[in-house]
Amino acid sequence: MEIVTTERDNVVVLSLKGRLDFSSSTSLKERVGEMMNEGRRHFVINMAQVDFINSSGLGTLVSVLKEVRLAKGRMVLANLGTYVQEIFEITQLSHIFEICESEEEAMTAVQATPATVN
Repeated sequence: MEIVTTERDNVVVLSLKGRLDFSSSTSLKERVGEMMNEGRRHFVINMAQVDFINSSGLGTLVSVLKEVRLAKGRMVLANLGTYVQEIFEITQLSHIFEICESEEEAMTAVQATPATVN
């Protein structure tokens, strides 16, 4: 999986490309961890080019979300393809994550009122 990182207005955008599975999920978790160690707390995960996700990928996203929330940050997912959106609905993770249709919408959501920590 390829991860392209950009930053705008104090929000880190991680654009993922490829498969989010056991072999690639560690790199996502490490990248977010590095950014958090540098003081970043707000993230948009652009999944427009994620063509496959499995339980390992989902588990990594849940773990990252937990870490971001514990740090009083916010994480929003954007641009889920049909297959990935279906997986989130089947697993009911669509009720846990903030999911936006576009990166711009996700940026607006992250910059709005802070997320509550559950």
